[in-house]
Amino acid sequence: MNKTYTKKTDTKKKKALLPYSVIVAAVSGNVEAINTVLKHYEGYIATLSTRTLYDEAGTPYLCVDEELRRRLETKLITKVLGFQIL
Repeated sequence: MNKTYTKKTDTKKKKALLPYSVIVAAVSGNVEAINTVLKHYEGYIATLSTRTLYDEAGTPYLCVDEELRRRLETKLITKVLGFQIL
């Protein structure tokens, strides 16, 4: 019984890490760098703030909760600005 094993490949696209210089600039309060950080996490924040809503007929549909999205973005900004770089 010869079995051939194939290595599973991750089909998800891996996103590059934020450069250290961008992180340092964002922590120091650089608006452009903070916007870069927000852009980097944009998809993740949208995924976290997606809710299932139902119409009158009971049909479900996905919608991004804009209030929750803004709260998550604000939380990220406050954490970035309070981050201590060693």
